[in-house]
Amino acid sequence: MSAPRRAGVLREEPTIFEVGSRGRVGHSLPPLDVPESDFSTIPEGVRRGPIDGMPEVSEVDVVRHFVRLSRLNYAVDLGLYPLGSCTMKYNPKINEELARVEGLARAHPLQDPETAQGCLRVIWELERSLRQITGMQRFTLQPAAGAHGEMVGILMIRAHHVKSGRPRATILVPDSAHGTNPASAAMAGYKVEQVPTNAKGCIDLAALRAKMTGEVAGLMLTNPNTLGIFEEEIEGIVAAVHEKGGLVYMDGANMNALVGVARPGDMGIDVLHLNLHKTFSTPHGGGGPGSGPVGVSRTLEPYLPAPLVEESSGRMVLNEKRPDSIGRVSSFFGNFGMHVRALAYIRSLGADGLRLVAERAVLNANYIRAKLKDLYPVAFETPSLHETILSDRLLEEKGVRTLDVAKRLLDYGFHPPTIYFPLVVHGAIMIEPTETEPKAELDAFITAMRTIAHEASTDPDLVRGAPHTTPVGRLDEAEAARRPRLRYKPERDRAAS
Repeated sequence: MSAPRRAGVLREEPTIFEVGSRGRVGHSLPPLDVPESDFSTIPEGVRRGPIDGMPEVSEVDVVRHFVRLSRLNYAVDLGLYPLGSCTMKYNPKINEELARVEGLARAHPLQDPETAQGCLRVIWELERSLRQITGMQRFTLQPAAGAHGEMVGILMIRAHHVKSGRPRATILVPDSAHGTNPASAAMAGYKVEQVPTNAKGCIDLAALRAKMTGEVAGLMLTNPNTLGIFEEEIEGIVAAVHEKGGLVYMDGANMNALVGVARPGDMGIDVLHLNLHKTFSTPHGGGGPGSGPVGVSRTLEPYLPAPLVEESSGRMVLNEKRPDSIGRVSSFFGNFGMHVRALAYIRSLGADGLRLVAERAVLNANYIRAKLKDLYPVAFETPSLHETILSDRLLEEKGVRTLDVAKRLLDYGFHPPTIYFPLVVHGAIMIEPTETEPKAELDAFITAMRTIAHEASTDPDLVRGAPHTTPVGRLDEAEAARRPRLRYKPERDRAAS
């Protein structure tokens, strides 16, 4: 059995400091038509001396160097990007075109609102769409990412309890929640207590009820959770928290499984963040930046960050009069370019198209699960939604671990899935194919995974030593994290240090 290898640039690229040669330049300037500056008039203390070791390169050197580096990157435009819980899906190019429309791309956030009516209407229309999709009462689009949205949500929960005269000390977080949830709660000043997972991979409702006291401000849950499983007792979970005066925050990182099918607001959720760079297909991470709008129920609406964009007599206005607001959480209105892209995505798909997103994402994940579970056992037998969690249980006896599988996938031209998360699954392999992948791409990934499992039985050293075909082999990741080298040093400087 063998999986096809994908061609790529397999050479190691030197740093820009190691390209070129002395005396080479990448510019040609005309003679000065003004007197040359007399640098002696500049105080010596602010003069920059010569820079030793600067690269001397031509235009061709520079262009080829950075193009070669760009070809070493992996991206959703090249193939499957199966990171679980990250929803790394294709970004439609029409959305990019619309985000570059001059009146949107060149607008300034300090413009008078009367001169930015189109931009404010984009924000308003996106909020209206998100309210319809999620069932929440209002949204703020200020948060710049999912974790930022988490913090905003928890700060509004805190503001609510302070306003009621009953500040509380604890936030409950299931062990199947998204990884940043406990960090956000702790940063907001709360003590974090964990709620265990039951045999189905869901929140243990009995354990939740036992922990839910008058000192608990709320519960942070992810639904579907990071095991890819829908919380089937969600109504009982929400009721248990509400009965004690707590509020329920839902991490919307996995909303791709629900969009167009189920609405968190209808489940009784009090506050929800969405990732425009996940569910609504805007660029992810450094290619974005991201965006993490936060929606709230009527209970928390007074605490939303100000200002809010609203419609009045056919004009868009900024509502600054929000006395209970937690205040601004962004300098302006968030990452506006992402709002344009997300609204274009939603409008182009419509209600029926959004439902197909979830249905096909769930189908793709379960197809991979069905094709691989004999070699990579599933963590829980409960049906999966948008992602599936496999394990390395059958490979361990051959001395092969999840990390080895991930590194070997690089040799077959695939970005590895999320590994060793969630922590409740030993040797976890977390795969989320999203709805944008065709069957041929899924089959190629499945073949590579099955090939690696076969190699683990017949030649485990081959897998343990991977990757073999990449410009850089397996790195010492622990050393890289503890002693990173963030600045280039010429060889002579390294020897001296």
